[in-house]
Amino acid sequence: MKIFSLLFSSVPVLFLLASCGSSKEESPVAKVRFGLFPNVTHAQGLVARHASRTGQGWIGYEKYLGERIGRPVSIQWYSYNAGPSAMEAMFAGALDFTYVGPGPAINAYAKSRGALLQIIAGSVQGGSALVVPEDSTAGAPEDFRGKVIATPQLGNTQDIACRAWLAKAGLTITQSGGDVRILPTPNPEQINLFRQKKIDAAWTVEPWVSRLESNAKGKILVDESEAITTVLTARREFMSQNPGITKAVIEAHRDLTRWILEHPEDAQKIVVEEIEDLSHSKIDPGLVKQAWKRLLPTHEISQKKLDLFVGDAAQCGFFKNTSDISDIVAPY
Repeated sequence: MKIFSLLFSSVPVLFLLASCGSSKEESPVAKVRFGLFPNVTHAQGLVARHASRTGQGWIGYEKYLGERIGRPVSIQWYSYNAGPSAMEAMFAGALDFTYVGPGPAINAYAKSRGALLQIIAGSVQGGSALVVPEDSTAGAPEDFRGKVIATPQLGNTQDIACRAWLAKAGLTITQSGGDVRILPTPNPEQINLFRQKKIDAAWTVEPWVSRLESNAKGKILVDESEAITTVLTARREFMSQNPGITKAVIEAHRDLTRWILEHPEDAQKIVVEEIEDLSHSKIDPGLVKQAWKRLLPTHEISQKKLDLFVGDAAQCGFFKNTSDISDIVAPY
């Protein structure tokens, strides 16, 4: 497996022109826009947002970027429920960098024929799973014929993984029907549906996996411990216009990932605080500690795994299996 060690990472950025005739790279203040989700699998984004919001903990992207490009940087953070929504913002020019699952990133890349974005770093591996009620007898895809499985959003990474898992077993899966009903449902809403037995399973990410286990009597049937769960993407237009900032963002992401690996307890506390701030609900720190065991923060990315994901997504009808993603990983 070929692993691309991405020594630099990017994050969504908006820019202010300072004076006539000056380039964006030379403007006095860089307003950088980042996208992220209130999930444990977006650990780097949550820790960086915490530093932006409170000025505490890790040094923060503002300070890191500012020192490297020689002028002030203002970070703006935007939260989304799942990848397709973040990709809509990228297409609209409202984000320059975002943490997102590989599914929506690949889909947006394919739709734009490579013009919209590139993956500039890996972010998190693992931390996603198929959860069923603890009394469920389901043990294989065939057992879900006629059942309902919730996923975070149509076309997001877990939605595609779920459909591909079922389709590989010979079940007919379409975007709106088939042998198994896939019900795109925001993560916070899945718990009540699960408790009320209105869904038979949920394919989701942490901390929602652990919440389903602890708060809704769920158990894991499929643990995607080796899957690419989150990557860091950058809008191509911004990258070409602002190479200095892009390089600094990639370096910041790399060093932040290292800090998280070296300070897991501090990182977990910050993740709890940021998820509570974004979701406006309390979360048990024990859940995040439990979830942490299932994921691995990383700045590396596997092209082979991305290619396999393309095959899965094509099997589900999200885009053609002939889609060329050989240029989706930026050569930093």
